[in-house]
Amino acid sequence: MAATAPVITLHALKSSCSSCSLRELCLPMGLTSEEVEQVDHLVAARRRVRSGATLYRAGDAFGSLYAVRSGFFKSMVLSDDGRDQVTGFHMAGEILGMDGIGTEKHACSIVALEDSEVCIIPFPRLEEISAKIRGLQRQFHRLMSREIVRDQGVMLLLGSMRAEERVAAFLLNLSQRFLARGYSPSDFNLRMTREEIGSYLGIKLETVSRVFSKFQEGRLVEVKQKHIRILDVVGLKGLTGKEAC
Repeated sequence: MAATAPVITLHALKSSCSSCSLRELCLPMGLTSEEVEQVDHLVAARRRVRSGATLYRAGDAFGSLYAVRSGFFKSMVLSDDGRDQVTGFHMAGEILGMDGIGTEKHACSIVALEDSEVCIIPFPRLEEISAKIRGLQRQFHRLMSREIVRDQGVMLLLGSMRAEERVAAFLLNLSQRFLARGYSPSDFNLRMTREEIGSYLGIKLETVSRVFSKFQEGRLVEVKQKHIRILDVVGLKGLTGKEAC
């Protein structure tokens, strides 16, 4: 039987939303100091999720949202042929769990790609406080909109782009997300495997490896196992025809 992931109670929290370095990417973004203090009470606990462990599974009852405090996750669904299909990669400052709002059951499974930590936000409490804080309600709607736009971007990738364009757009997307978190946009480590990237982009593992090799030969990127250094961001953007969303 798998060990239960550690849960850190509210009493044990040493820092709250008001002092979190990710507040400008998460639910408190744009709120006043007084409003953020009220939002502090949203976080019921924190949960540590070890690399390879599941935060929740498709079909689990929905009750909470999860703000990624540290680490990296992937979302997966079961395809018609019984394989796991990667549908997204999620990093610090992003909200997980919105897939369960409509049906009250989670539609996908979330797995940690490295040792991670999430803040647990009970959804009924979020609804209650959102009714009092209009700014929080607006920010939650923005986050939901961002998820919709991202899903549309993935559909565009899978529907109209060649393999090289898909990989270029994927790297540019990661670059922009790392930059928003204060990290280097051109020098980073991939938390996912080539196989997971292929599953997400709808191409084979061998194709992902071939495209990385082609990019390296063309001096667009430098690849050393999971380490990526973008050498020519303009060239990558030229492959996609526009900036990645």
